[in-house]
Amino acid sequence: MENQTKVGMNRTGMQMAPAQGAAQVEYAAQRPPHPETGSELEIAKVRADYIAEAERVGSVPVPATGKGLLETAKGKLKGDNPEVLFDKLGERAAYERSGVRLYQAMIGKVEASQHPDSAALLADLQHIMEEEFQHFQMLSDLITDMGGDPTAQTPCADISAVAAMGIIQVLTDPRTTLAQCLQGLLTAEMTDNAAWELLIELAEQAGHEELVPQFQKALAAEAEHEAKIKQWLRTMVMEDTHE
Repeated sequence: MENQTKVGMNRTGMQMAPAQGAAQVEYAAQRPPHPETGSELEIAKVRADYIAEAERVGSVPVPATGKGLLETAKGKLKGDNPEVLFDKLGERAAYERSGVRLYQAMIGKVEASQHPDSAALLADLQHIMEEEFQHFQMLSDLITDMGGDPTAQTPCADISAVAAMGIIQVLTDPRTTLAQCLQGLLTAEMTDNAAWELLIELAEQAGHEELVPQFQKALAAEAEHEAKIKQWLRTMVMEDTHE
């Protein structure tokens, strides 16, 4: 794995073939999209039809325990939708579990890189991975205590997994550099921070103030993760400019 940005035979730009590039532009200009079937308005109409007919992405499972049913009934009596909180708890549990996998992949990448600062970077990555796992365990226990099923994939958990697929691909691609992988991790950590902030607000609104201290502790840890990854990314990019 090469860990530097280099000039190479990149043929993606039109300037690599000026004559052919001009011909391509002329070809496109002579063949505009069909006015009835080729515009962005037409594809928007097709998508709207699918949206109107589509069902939701999964559902929040019916509580399998009496405690869970009581929690749901209590929320309904108050006019709340406790399933929203369960959905977001499931999302966070799934995201933290995926976070462990992301950091495992990154650790493998760093170990194979033979970078001079690999020992310090590995120490930070290991620390973050362990805290991600602790967050996953905390959320799983919490969902169980509230009468839910931590193994169920809620709709938001499903969507977050789809959204994270690109990051996983970046980290597991053998061609990507450490800086490129750190950029992917930073994206994940920024999403993580915003999601914990929202979960705190949801817990307060649902009358679960007892959960807030645990969530605030997790948010503080995630803020530290983001800061560490951001600093390592800066270090790697600036280092690349001097090679």
